[in-house]
Parts: sequence; structure tokens; C-alpha cells
Amino acid sequence: MRKTVILFYLFGTLGFSAEIIFTALVSLYRMIKGQLPFDLKLEGHSYIWMFFIYGSAAILFPPVYKLIERYPMLIRLLIIALGIFAMEFITGALLHLITGKCPWEYTSRWNICGYIRLDYLPFWMLFAFILEKANLLFERMVDGL
Repeated sequence: MRKTVILFYLFGTLGFSAEIIFTALVSLYRMIKGQLPFDLKLEGHSYIWMFFIYGSAAILFPPVYKLIERYPMLIRLLIIALGIFAMEFITGALLHLITGKCPWEYTSRWNICGYIRLDYLPFWMLFAFILEKANLLFERMVDGL
């Protein structure tokens, strides 16, 4: 139980941090394209819910990874990214049901019900790669405690 709590914290913190950095970089990209006024603060943002959503990877990721670890990397990353899409859709719908609003309401033409953006697939595959490496590191760290 202690290991799961520590892993939950580590995955939650990783996801939370990655999301804040990603949103800051998206803002920078929009500034460069002239869609936003230039601002060197490079503010990123997230939602408190995201810590718990990313933290759930501590429970969901290891068994899925064990099932797919023998596959080529590109296939693994695609499977994990599709799992992230599923989790994003489910949690977005649940938050909408519970709170009356999904914190991330996607409006691009590539969105599905406002809960996921299909054009984010490459970013989720990159994050899947980070999750794989983080999982190995986190497991070693926690086992060493």
C-alpha cells in the first residue's frame, strides 16, 4: 500500500508538471504565431483534478505495461496513448457529470465531445515514452526505500 501511495504521488506530480510545461509551451507557440500578445511570463496551467487523474497511472500503468512490454516501442507508445485518450474521455465525462463542466473543453475540429483532441496523439505518444521511463525509474526508487 505504501508503495502505491508513493507511486501515486510521483505519477501525479509528473503529470501535473508536464501539463503546466506543455500549456506554457503552447502559449509560447501562439505568441510566436501572433495569436497571443507576447508575454515572457510563459504561464502554464492545470487543474487540481489532474493530479489525481495522472496519479491513477500508478495503479493502471504497471499492469498494462507488463502486457505490452514485449511489443515494439512504437506499438507500445500508440497503445498507451490510446489508453490516455480513453482515460481523458472517461474522466472528462465524469467531471462534466459531477461538476457540470469539464475543465478542459477542447473546441478544435479534431475534438471528440470536447473531452479529447485526436491531433494531440503525437504529444500523448511522447508522454507515453516519458511514462515508460518514469515507471522504470519510480519502481527502482520506491523499491530502494
